[in-house]
Amino acid sequence: MTHSSIAVLVPSPGAQLQRSQRAKTLLARPAAAGVAVQASPKPALDWDNLGFGIQGVAPHMFVTTYDSETGEWTEGDLLPYGPLAMSPAAQVLNYGQAIFEGMKAQRSERGRVVLFRPEANAERMAAGAARMSMAAPSQELYVRAVEAAVRANADYVPPAGKGSLYVRPLLLGSGAILGVGPAPSYTFVVYASAVGAYFKGGQLAPIDLLVETRFHRAAPRGTGGTKCAGNYSPGLGALAAAKAEGYADVVYLDAKTDTYLEEVSSCNVFAVHGNTIRTPPLRGTILPGVTRRSVIELARRLGYQVEEAPVSVDEALQADEIFTTGTAVVLASVGSLTYKGRRHAYSDDGKYGPVALRLYEALTGIQQERLEDPFGWVHPVPGVETV
Repeated sequence: MTHSSIAVLVPSPGAQLQRSQRAKTLLARPAAAGVAVQASPKPALDWDNLGFGIQGVAPHMFVTTYDSETGEWTEGDLLPYGPLAMSPAAQVLNYGQAIFEGMKAQRSERGRVVLFRPEANAERMAAGAARMSMAAPSQELYVRAVEAAVRANADYVPPAGKGSLYVRPLLLGSGAILGVGPAPSYTFVVYASAVGAYFKGGQLAPIDLLVETRFHRAAPRGTGGTKCAGNYSPGLGALAAAKAEGYADVVYLDAKTDTYLEEVSSCNVFAVHGNTIRTPPLRGTILPGVTRRSVIELARRLGYQVEEAPVSVDEALQADEIFTTGTAVVLASVGSLTYKGRRHAYSDDGKYGPVALRLYEALTGIQQERLEDPFGWVHPVPGVETV
């Protein structure tokens, strides 16, 4: 298998037994955060030209399994990144029990490798698992697994300011089943890849969005509020069509009235009117983004009035600024919004709007430890050498 693809499969018991001994020292939480772990070869990556993909995929992944009969997760193993073995009758392949998370590990200005609010991602995965009738890892197991994967792949964390190690926790209904029902067993995998900016053009280039009028992303009482794998494939056609026309992404409208913005295919959306920042409310149809939640808290601390309330297309077109938030995109200012052929430009100079820029600098300042973290969001990864 090459690094251009990843198999979403379950490890065979034989492979686990063969590899478990060499993995044990990397799995255990170190006694002190200053203990260094030499886990992976030095990557031959161009830190100044990282894209967002698996070209920089890291060599180790964490894998643990859950047995519904015992009701317990295994301790887990660090395995070489690569294919796993799975039954064709696996629930995930037939009925789609799969949810995932997105996180970043960064080398901060203090030389530490840090995560951002991992407990919030664990909380969201647990909520999604409940909606999808899946067994979820505990918060302790989730965080330990992410730490182990980052620690083992520490050499793939770019230097400060050059990018990040994107971490992908993945929960699968891996057990075999023929009739419709929950999987008899589950697999939790954490893999990672060194990445740069999500959108083409770089991190501080405003993006152009198209309001999607043919398709909806989610409907009330559905799964729009969960990060399940099945939410993403239906939007790939709309996204590809928009990109072919030069847009960075699409923003979806509510399924009930076709009036209100919901979210972009890869991130949440905010509208700025003077000192007021408004973002669509969490009503089960949009993802409860960790970055969204953080920006709301941060903006209020900075003195903005933040409202979680519906944002109509007309209100968005009249806004002073529009910006999006997400783990992958961080905080992206919107340069223009196009709706039914009508294009409204928020930026003619190719620069971020002032509110978006202030929030971006404040958020990334905390994430990269350039600024004080008054919220306790930054989570140093124990056992990774400070440089």
